[in-house]
Amino acid sequence: MTHNEVQAVVFDLDGVLIDSEPLWDEVRRNVVADAGRSWPTTATRALQGMSTPEWSAYLTDVVGVPGRPEDVAAIVTGGMVARYRQQLPLLPGAVEAVERLANHWPLGLASSSPRQLIETVLDSANLTRHFQVTVSTEEVAVGKPSPAVYNDVVRRLRADVSRVVAIEDSSNGLRSASAAGVHVIAIPNPTYPPQQDALALASAVVTSLDEVTPALVASLVP
Repeated sequence: MTHNEVQAVVFDLDGVLIDSEPLWDEVRRNVVADAGRSWPTTATRALQGMSTPEWSAYLTDVVGVPGRPEDVAAIVTGGMVARYRQQLPLLPGAVEAVERLANHWPLGLASSSPRQLIETVLDSANLTRHFQVTVSTEEVAVGKPSPAVYNDVVRRLRADVSRVVAIEDSSNGLRSASAAGVHVIAIPNPTYPPQQDALALASAVVTSLDEVTPALVASLVP
């Protein structure tokens, strides 16, 4: 079997390789509670895919957490690093999927996590060597669902966008990848499932990383 048509594969991090969404929610809720504020019912879904400057501004401007957004971001990020160091919440099949696809194509990472967390996860899981390019949405102009982070990853990989396959789980992630023009494999997050219009953007929908095989990836690029 040859896989010459695909030029690169791009992973999301949160919800694809690590089960981090519950931790993000818990750490942010704790910061909000410590500030004496209430957690809005719409906040959890609204924050998914936001870049660090965006979600920290949301916590200060919308939720009312006192302080500068960058200071709030540092508190939340520090809480996440501590949790990861206690126990890295790798999803089943994450390491195997990365290694399996890295045997065939260059890999990129397009994540809404800050750079510090990306490096913590990849180093802890011994996956850093498999990724040629990693980009955080804090390093581009705007977070997901904007295609900016995917545009940057594809550019750095020097790939033809029409021959890139992404792996995403959330509404904002699916919209971001699709808007960039890459083919998308969706692994819907069971706790925070993507909206149907976002899921419809996927070229393939699977239930786990075990189903993300080289054959599936190759089949998405004509």
